[in-house]
Formats: sequence, C-alpha cells, structure tokens
Amino acid sequence: MAAESVGNVPQYRIPRRSRALTWATTAVLLAASGCASSGSGATGRDAGSSSANAPERQTADARAPREQTADQQVQQVLNRLAFGPRPGDVEAVRRMGVDAWIARQLTPERIADSATTALVRSYTTVAMSADQLLAEYPPANVALAAAARRANGVMTAEDSAKLRQQTRRSAQFLGALASSRVARAVVSERQLEEVLVDFWENHFNVFAGKDRTRYFLNDYDRTIRQHALGNFRELLGAVAKSPAMLSYLDNWQSVADSGRPTLRPSRGAANGARAGVSNRAAQRRAEVARQRVMERMAQHPALQQLAQRRRGLNENYARELMELHTLGVDGGYTQQDVVEVARALTGWTLARGAQGGGYQFRPQVHDAGAKTILGKAFPAGRGEEEGEAVLDLLASHPKTATFIATKLARRFVSDTPPPAVVARAAATFQRTNGDIRETVRTIVTSPEFFSADAYRSKVKSPFELVTSAMRALQVPADATPRTAQVVSRLGQPIFGHQAPNGYPETGDAWMNTGAILNRINFGLTVASGRMPGVRLTQWSAFSTLSSLDLTGQVDGVVRELLGGAVSNDTRQVLLTGTNPFLAARAAAADTLVVDDDDSAKVMAPRQRRATAAPTGLALIVGLALGAPEFQRR
Repeated sequence: MAAESVGNVPQYRIPRRSRALTWATTAVLLAASGCASSGSGATGRDAGSSSANAPERQTADARAPREQTADQQVQQVLNRLAFGPRPGDVEAVRRMGVDAWIARQLTPERIADSATTALVRSYTTVAMSADQLLAEYPPANVALAAAARRANGVMTAEDSAKLRQQTRRSAQFLGALASSRVARAVVSERQLEEVLVDFWENHFNVFAGKDRTRYFLNDYDRTIRQHALGNFRELLGAVAKSPAMLSYLDNWQSVADSGRPTLRPSRGAANGARAGVSNRAAQRRAEVARQRVMERMAQHPALQQLAQRRRGLNENYARELMELHTLGVDGGYTQQDVVEVARALTGWTLARGAQGGGYQFRPQVHDAGAKTILGKAFPAGRGEEEGEAVLDLLASHPKTATFIATKLARRFVSDTPPPAVVARAAATFQRTNGDIRETVRTIVTSPEFFSADAYRSKVKSPFELVTSAMRALQVPADATPRTAQVVSRLGQPIFGHQAPNGYPETGDAWMNTGAILNRINFGLTVASGRMPGVRLTQWSAFSTLSSLDLTGQVDGVVRELLGGAVSNDTRQVLLTGTNPFLAARAAAADTLVVDDDDSAKVMAPRQRRATAAPTGLALIVGLALGAPEFQRR
C-alpha cells in the first residue's frame, strides 16, 4: 500500500481487490466513498434465495448470480432496506429467504405493526393539525402580543416568566415529531417504509426554522408517509400543495406580476346572500387593515421595501421543483422555464396566508397569460389545472425518471451507483408511470445491489447510526426528545437542514476528523449507559457473553453486532480495548449526552462531562459501535 500523510494522520490507498477495514485508517476508510469489505472475502450465491423460497413475482435480476455470500446478502438487506438488524433478525431473514423478505417489505400495508401504532399514539402532539398546534402552542410573538393585551401593556416579572415558558412550549411539539421519527425507525416492522420516508422527507426537504413551517410538519410527515411507496406524481402533487412546502419555499405569496392577466374568482353555489354580506364585511375589515399597514410603511421605508420585495412572482419553489424535485440540475431547463413554471403556480397558496390554513387556489392572483414550458405551449385563460398540467409534465419527463432513479440507487446501492442499474430503474419508473414500489424493487433485487463492491460501501448518516445502534442493542424507543437530540449533535438535526437540497447521501459529507471522533465517542457513550434508555444488561446477548473469556466476548460481539466478519485491526482493537484514533487525540470528551433537563439548550464545552469509561464487555461493545464495520452499511 502507498502511504500518504494528511496532517498527522496516515492515509492509505487501498487496492480495489484488497479492501480490509482497518483501525489505522479509520478516517480515510470512513470518508472514502465506495471502499468496502466482505470480511471473509468470499463470494457466492445466497443459498437462502433459491427459487423455492423466492416470491412468485421474481424478476430476472433477482435470479441473476450474486457476488455476495449468503450471510452478506442477509446483512445487506437488513442494513440497506432497514435501519440495521435487531437480535434475531438475521436468523429470521435466513429462514424466510432474502427475496421473500424484500417482497414483504415492499408491501408494508400487509405487515402488522400494532406496537408502532400504539407507540406513536403516546406522542399527543404528533396527531395534531397545524391549526391545533397554533392554538395550543402559539408562536412567541403571538404569545407576547396576547400577554401585552392582558396586562394593558405592563408586563410583570411573573408575566415574563410565563411568556418564556410558553415560548419553550411552542418548540416542544417539534421535538415530539423528531422523537417519533427516531422511534418509528427503531421499532417499526415496516422498515423499508421508514427508510423511504426518511429518503423522501430529505428529497423534499423543508426547514423547521423558516417562519411558521414547523407548525405544518406533522401534516407533512403524514403526507410523505401516505405516498412513500406509491405513485411519484401523486407524491409530487401532495408535496406541492402541502402547507409546509408552500411556506418553506414561499409559493404561498407568489402572485401574478403587475399588469399580468388574472382570473376572476368563481362564486360557488354556496355563495348566498348571507355569505356575500359576510364576505363584504371581511373585505372592508381587510381594507381597513391594509390602510393601516400602508400608513405604517409610509412612516418606515424599510417596511415598504420589504413589502415590495414580497409582491409579485416568487420563483423559489419553481426553481427547486425542477432542480431538486424532478429534472435535476442538468435537466435541460432554462431560467425562462423557471419563470414560466412560477407563473403557472401563482395562486397556489394558504387559505389564511401568513396565518396558515390548508392549501387554497386563488384565481384572482393567478397569472392567466399564455406560457411555454420545456417547449410545450400552455394557452391563456387556464387556472389551477395549469399547475397540475405542469406537475404532469415534470413527473413524466425522462430526465425526472433518471434523476429519481439515480438518487434511489445512490441511497440503496452506492455513492456512485453503476449506470446500468440507474438505467433499468429509470426504465421501470417510466414504464410504470412513476410507481415508486416497482422502481425500488428494480434496484434492490439487482445484481449491483448484491455486488461485492456494494457491500459495506455506504457510510451511515447520524440518523442511521443512532437508530441502528438502538436496534442492535434492543434499546426501547425513547419517547423523549433526547435521542433525537443526539442525532442532531452528530450533525443531522431532523427537519433542521436549512437549504432545500436536503442532507447529503454520500459518505464524504459526513466524514471529517471531528465527526469521526464524535462517532467513536457515541459508541462509548452508549456502552457506558449514558444514552437514554440504554442498559446493556437488557441486551439479549449480554448474559451469555458476560460468562465468556475475553476472546469469546470479542467473537460474540463480532457475531452479534458486526455481521460476523471484521478486519484484523478491528479485532485487535476489541481485544486490547484501545482505539488508536481516539488515543492519538486523547479526546474522550462527551459532547453527545443529553440530560433530562437539556431539551431546550446545548451544553457549552465547559459543561460537558467526560464519558464514564466503560470496562470489560461494555468496552468491547462501545468500541464495536465505533468500528468501521458498524459505521458502514
């Protein structure tokens, strides 16, 4: 091997055919996309996926020769189509057969999951609508205004304390939703569905910190779940009309530019005389409010400039719809196409504007002029159906098929997915009119998915790392926000990515010296019993392994947590109890543990406590969770 030096860390280039995962090269191995190890290095067909055990609807790809061994295939599906194996899962998949297990996961509606349903019911706020959340947990400025009115403008110290408490409460429901996301990933029997919910919520990313977007996230999560394995066009349309996306990318305030033709609002049959009077009264109130706003803006030029920026066409959603949601950055569209799509989607707004409400189309602000999008003419005079036609056009475009197939293959196969599997998945996407289930089936039954190169080639995201550790050690779901906060401190706050492109799907984005250090410390934190709900004594293998000598314990941990095969370097680390990467930095500081009262704060460095160093079997477990074999999937 040729050695290089990056800082004080030795870096090695590992030949393609010699891919042993080593502790001496932890940093480069975790960072280098595509490096993999088969552990034993053997290849072969999966004895558990013969035609006798395969589902009736078996594809040609599923019958093709596979480079991974039978054991590797079991590990592959449990780490890619699930958030890692629980004790007993490996044996269950072997009995069922890999292909039968995949087919079962592709039809989650047939999988009983009452425990997860009961668990989610324990989160009282997750089932609430946006209106209920706004009423129960009003934003800080609303609570402040209400408090000021009650106090006639005079705020006492007690009032201020109550207001601070209310402000903290207004963020609690977001913590509950994040916690439920982690809990579902840990306990659900419908693991592939949870993986795809994670994928689509990242693909259609929204940021909880944007204005009032957080109030719409409960509904957004339900929307994504409803369509995660369904039809892409239906998913795209549901997202386009979701208050979360309308709020996050500002389409709720996108209206026809001045001088553009618009549509008159239709008077439905329900608009009787009484409704007309009510509407006129509402209009008069709105006009009075508008006049007051205009008077304020006249006194404050900065407010006037802000209002001017917000009036008219907003291209934010139209641009991300094409670049990130459908065609991709190289999808062949122009800036003019972005403008035309934005015009077609004017009037797609919120029923109560900035105050929220559900989706509503407002014809009076819709640009009803003629448009040309991707070379297709859209005649003048069309309304809401014009936006629907644009979504039809984008969802059925060949570039969209390739873009979605590439992203799915990147998630399930490798950071640089082979062009052949992308092409086949894109063809399935087009042939089935965007059937997500069948597109995923094409990918996860492919020879590329079961290739030697794909095995352990993906670095786990923080969300995947935390949930896989909890599953491996049979940790019960944490109903508090604490475990979700650990995911956040590892670098992936749930609904916390500000940019619309979502969190990266490639390993290099997650790996740097600080991130690796945090990941290793995470393993030791779990083993020390300082993670919420973690007690190693509750792990089914603990009592058996505790009675063994050191070698037997290491062998047992490798079998139970690391798929039964590790590099010599990893084995030596487990035997000696010393992590060279950690020891070289003399850094075992705990930056991850969250106490019961930490829900509203992040500990400053001086407040961080050193991790209580685990010993014996617990130390072996902690080092195993930080090993390259566990950090990859």
